This record gives sequence, structure tokens and C-alpha cells, in this order.
Amino acid sequence: MRSFEQYIFPYIGTLDIRALRTSQLLAPIQAVDTDGKHDIAQRLQQRVAAIMRYAVQNDILEYSPANDMAGTLTIVKPKHHPALPHERLPEFLARLSCYRGRLLTKIAVELTLLTFVRSSEMRFARWEEIDLERAVWHIPATRKPIDGVKHSQRGMKMKTEHIVPLSRQAISLIETLHSLSGESEVMFPGDHDPKKVMSENTANNALRTMGYDTKTEVCGHGFRTMARGAMGDSGLWSDDAIERQLSHIERNNVRAAYIHTSKHLDERRLMMQWWADYLDANKEKFVTPYDFAKPLRGRKK
Repeated sequence: MRSFEQYIFPYIGTLDIRALRTSQLLAPIQAVDTDGKHDIAQRLQQRVAAIMRYAVQNDILEYSPANDMAGTLTIVKPKHHPALPHERLPEFLARLSCYRGRLLTKIAVELTLLTFVRSSEMRFARWEEIDLERAVWHIPATRKPIDGVKHSQRGMKMKTEHIVPLSRQAISLIETLHSLSGESEVMFPGDHDPKKVMSENTANNALRTMGYDTKTEVCGHGFRTMARGAMGDSGLWSDDAIERQLSHIERNNVRAAYIHTSKHLDERRLMMQWWADYLDANKEKFVTPYDFAKPLRGRKK
């Protein structure tokens, strides 16, 4: 509603919906698009179309003028987040080991690498979500908002609960983290105000301190690409298990229902431990995912 109040109502808020033309619907949306706010413009177009569709379905309109809005907005290419090739893992892990910044920040980077969750899923994490006995992290669809912390209600990007099996290495990090922030509600409290959370730039700032260009070499989100590539190259894990662990959208409804129901949890537990062990192996020297997986592939036959 806030976006409508800001962008739509000043243009057409007083007009009769039955008299609206396509050009009138488009004018405020295109103004937002021209201003460079392409994502907002796309969402506004979708919501306006939904309202008009509702009006047709309820006999308020005979035809939706929103039907002819397609193809009028800037096409936004999906962002490709920079990620290091696996050959550079030993270098990266050595630099991370030598990082001398805030310990909480170092753990956040390490845990993000091990779990490859998204930035907000990590930053807004609460201790109540962690189950060390079962070695799982339950990330909810939404979280209780924190006063004064923007977007702190965010849980999973896909708006459904997500289960992250925790490797032995991740559990060890979480236990260390608990000694630092266990008295807080959040796992990663802010540096200056423990009632808030660490900045959204914290992880990438740490990577820059380590000597990486976060626009061209690697960023926190790029860990997902690195993990996905290694797990795929290993030849060990099903695409369904990998995609489910990445919490990607499955556009095939039947397959999506299967993936969501089964969750591939047993396979994902093994996969997450394999990824953590693979990272450990690369602390000494580079090992390809395929070569590291050879012993397990032999057992699977």
C-alpha cells in the first residue's frame, strides 16, 4: 500500500476505475521506471494488473486496461554475483584464517561460506532457530521485527521455512559464536548496539579488508555460486537436493511439490558435511570437487 500511496495515487488516485485507460495506468509506473527504480516499477505493474483482474472477475470492469501494459518497462538482467573459482579456495581460506577484524564478523563470513545462506537470512538469525541436538538451523518464513532495524522481519526470501543441516564445522563455529553473543536474541548483534544486528555491508567489508574486489572477484552472495558449482562438479548429489538446499524457486509445480515435501534432508545432511570437509581439504592445497568426491563415488556404486 505504501508504494501505491507514493507512486500511483498522486496520479490516478481520484479517478473512477471504470474510466481508466492503459496510458493512465502506465504513466506513473513508467515514471518510476525512468527514474531507474526498475524493480519497483515491475512490482507496481504486477499489482496494478492484479487489481484490474480482480475488478474484471467481480464485474466492476468488462475488460482490464492493464492487459496491454506488457513489454513497456525496462528489462532488468539478473545480477551475477562474483564468485572465486575453486582453484583460489586455498588462497581465500588462508586470507580468512589471517583476518584480524572483529571475531563476530569472521564467524559470520565463515558460517556464510559453510551454509551459503543469503545475507539477510544470516544477519537477522535468532538463537531460537538453532537446534544443536539435531544439528539443524530452522530459518522461518518471517521473523519478529526488531525495533529500529529495517527489514528485520525478513526470514527466507522464498517465504517458506528452510532447513539448513549443520556440519560439524558449522556447529563448532556456532558454539564459539554463542560464547560471544549467546545472551542476545540475535546471533550477530551490532558492534555499537547489541539490540540491533550487524550491518548489511559487514561481510563484504571484511572481504575487501582481505584484499578482494567485491564487485569483480567475490562477494558474500558469491559463496552460493561456489558451493553450487562444487556440489554439482562432485557428481555425488542430485540436482533436487542442491536446489532445495539453495532454496531456489522450482517453476515446475509437480516437481516443486515433490522437492518441498521430501526435502531430501538425509542427502542434504551428507552434502553439507561433504562441502565443509571439501573446504577443509582445500586449506592445504587445491583439490578439485571431482577428485575429492572419488572415495564417496566408489561407495555409492
